[in-house]
Amino acid sequence: MPTGTGFKLSAAQLEESITPRTRVLILNSPSNPTGAVYHRRELEGLAEVILRHRLWVISDEVYEQLVYDDCRHVSIASLGPEIKARTVVVNGVSKAFAMTGWRIGYLAAPPQLLQAMGDLQSHATSCANGIAQRASVAALNGPVEPVSRMVAEFDRRRRYMTGRVNGLPGFSCRLPSGAFYGFPDVKGVLGKQYRGKLIPDDEVLAELMLTEAHVAVVPGSGFGGPSHLRLSYASSMEKIEAGLDRIQRFLGQLE
Repeated sequence: MPTGTGFKLSAAQLEESITPRTRVLILNSPSNPTGAVYHRRELEGLAEVILRHRLWVISDEVYEQLVYDDCRHVSIASLGPEIKARTVVVNGVSKAFAMTGWRIGYLAAPPQLLQAMGDLQSHATSCANGIAQRASVAALNGPVEPVSRMVAEFDRRRRYMTGRVNGLPGFSCRLPSGAFYGFPDVKGVLGKQYRGKLIPDDEVLAELMLTEAHVAVVPGSGFGGPSHLRLSYASSMEKIEAGLDRIQRFLGQLE
């Protein structure tokens, strides 16, 4: 469902999009790729529509600890027993604890649904290895200071990247409220040419940035957001600076 410039689904938009075939809403806050974070009142509005139509919610909250400024993560499952009973909360240690290689995720759901999911999963994949499970428990029960330091560093990179991107010709980027991605609008670049090659869309632009500027970005069309690119600031400041310098030089060659 298109969400507009704020990248957040409103209760009215959800209501208008529901059909007799609708069963589940997949909700991601903080969001990949946009960095958008839903506030409590926004979630309360969505919950009213969900309950009225007896939908289920899969709430992806893997970036819950990566929020900035005065934003606070709120789980839709925390809004009351009725919406909790229709919510599957998905989380993991990959983002907040920088443990992507350990491949540990977890979820919370009503018992009858968990049983069915467990029956399916046990025959589809093997279990996570014991070392990764113990490391994840240590991370979840451990001190919060390392995560706080990481969030502060992400905040510094977030502000730097957004400022630099908004200074690029044809780019426009909102300051993300969570996660570690920028999702700039690049419509001002589309239609231009690079050494005689037309740039009609974000996919061609991303390919040229990879092959010519040697910077890897993700086309927004893959997320349902054409004319956008996803940039990540989950890297060192030095690499972010170098990548943006390359993008700037590349854009300076467009006609």
